[in-house]
Amino acid sequence: MSGLLALLGHPGQAQVKSPAPSNILTQPGAFSVGCNYWASYAGTHMWRDWRPAVIEQDFKQLSENGITVLRVFPLWPDFQPIHQIYAGEGAPKYVGFADGQPLPATGVGSNGVSEEQLQHFETLAALAQKYKLQLVVGLVTGWMSGQLYVPPALEGRDILTDPESLTWQQKLVTTLVHRLKNQPAILAWDFGNECNVMQKVDNHYQAYVWSAMISGAIRAEDPSRPVVSGMHSLSAADDAPWRIIDQAATTDVLTAHPYSLWTKYAGQDGINTMRTILHAAAETRLYGDIGGKPALTEETGVMGPMTGGEKEKIAFARTALFSNWAHDCKGTFWWCAYDQLSFNYPPYNYASVEAELGLIREDRTPKPVLGELKTFSHFVQNLPFGTLPPRKTEAVCILTENQDTWAVAYTSFVLAKQAGVDFQFQKAGQELKDAPLYLLPSLKSIDPFRKDYWFKLLDKVKAGATLYMSLDDAYLPTFNGPLGVEVATNSKRRGPLTFAAKLLGDSVRFSTSAERKLQIDPKQATVLAKEADGNPVLLKSAYGKGSIYLLTFPLEMNLTTQTGAFDQGQPAYAAIYKEIARPLLKERILTQENPFIGVTEHATSKTEKVVVLINYSPADISTATTTQPGWKLAGSLYGARPAGSAFTVKANDALVLTFRKN
Repeated sequence: MSGLLALLGHPGQAQVKSPAPSNILTQPGAFSVGCNYWASYAGTHMWRDWRPAVIEQDFKQLSENGITVLRVFPLWPDFQPIHQIYAGEGAPKYVGFADGQPLPATGVGSNGVSEEQLQHFETLAALAQKYKLQLVVGLVTGWMSGQLYVPPALEGRDILTDPESLTWQQKLVTTLVHRLKNQPAILAWDFGNECNVMQKVDNHYQAYVWSAMISGAIRAEDPSRPVVSGMHSLSAADDAPWRIIDQAATTDVLTAHPYSLWTKYAGQDGINTMRTILHAAAETRLYGDIGGKPALTEETGVMGPMTGGEKEKIAFARTALFSNWAHDCKGTFWWCAYDQLSFNYPPYNYASVEAELGLIREDRTPKPVLGELKTFSHFVQNLPFGTLPPRKTEAVCILTENQDTWAVAYTSFVLAKQAGVDFQFQKAGQELKDAPLYLLPSLKSIDPFRKDYWFKLLDKVKAGATLYMSLDDAYLPTFNGPLGVEVATNSKRRGPLTFAAKLLGDSVRFSTSAERKLQIDPKQATVLAKEADGNPVLLKSAYGKGSIYLLTFPLEMNLTTQTGAFDQGQPAYAAIYKEIARPLLKERILTQENPFIGVTEHATSKTEKVVVLINYSPADISTATTTQPGWKLAGSLYGARPAGSAFTVKANDALVLTFRKN
């Protein structure tokens, strides 16, 4: 039984296993600039059309341009080319190779693995070592760029749940890791490319069993390297098939694949604007925070020429690199190394968006965006303090059941960034982290969390914390007492809600929607905003030593589907968050008011800090800043050192400044 638990990664043991192997993917503050790699001349056909001389040219070119990590893919049917041999009436006879002979009794062939392809991979790994490139190896690469790739013997099966398919995957992984683990260029083992696309599973138990089996097979052969998820589109919801918590339990590094074209809610604005650029940091931090594991932006990029011009792609890449670095996203790997425009075989002959995603054209000329990766890679490698310490966070953003967790998380992240505050994500039910501010955005349904969890939150407020919550037709275990209000009526809303308030000296007015109208008698609460008929919509109540803010409509969910909500000239929605976080912002050593400048603060020692200012807009911004008494600007690591209190940050660019305590 103990051997089986080791293989499957028993859920009860997931949180007490030994620490993850340490390298740049798990080291706090470490950051890698990389890309996903298929050979320039062949794409997914590189293993069957093996040309190591061209691959060496590729590796040399990528290394010379600042790429330090490649994610590579031993294509499943090429590395395990097994065929089912049938007898009369279609009865399975045995599994063999393409020549029809049974698999050998010993050696890698007994596991259906190609000795020739293993040797090819060893050559690839040696070339990577020669050019100082590290490899993240996607072990079960059965899905790629719009095509399912499985060995002929497994075609038509449920890839992730069929017992025979699982058996062959375990044999494949065991053989690959055992044979290749002595290759020094290999940085980590990746489950494979987005394996959750290979089959639609019925529930999270099936997804967990598959993940635990692959993880167990890897760790049994090589406990020295981290196991990387390789998945995309994970969920914080308890009933989702592919959950963040399950991937966290079975891997050492979680992965986000943020593309605005594919990810819900992310493609509404231009690629060089705030909401689109923050997608990667928001999704990667969501995975890392909920999962409690390091998280990597493992794939990102711009989906071809119809999504933006070359200048806009450069702007996107530069801003996203700084943003991901400042938010501890472990790295940014572009999709992909080379264009694949001339290939006339699947998936390139039908997946129209896959052709022009490379950093380098087919004639080997680098695209301008590669220059941004090279510049940033050089910047990170030459930092005087090594790795960037974690950013200062003031708040915890709690996601709850029955809401669209990704929608709410994404918009809350952007609002907080515009307000100048940073938070960590948590899921309701996880052990509450200590924080001076808790956010419960867009609560929905009659049971967004358990009653005991609500009381734990209230205890935090009693002790001095601030709680903010916005409602999306939600019902709480207790309400009137903690809020100091009385709900006179709760009815279905007829028509839009008009928000009007003066927050931080500025008038904020906009029209929005809400499912319900709570007619509220404020009693002991302070009314901060009203709707047109005078009914309170934003209130503040004292509770113990702390405060509770109530917003009676789902600001975050509403803005998620509002195109242009974060463009220039839109209402100052983030003023609500800024009002709530006002006391905490005073504790930052540098503050500024422009909502399109994101600021993170990183302590390198008790007397020295790094402040990263990122301009998430396509226009230069000059913003007035305030430095906390006792601190002074010491220097600039990136960008021109400001001469006064007005800092100018170039369009889609950054300032990285050092401050010292007097």
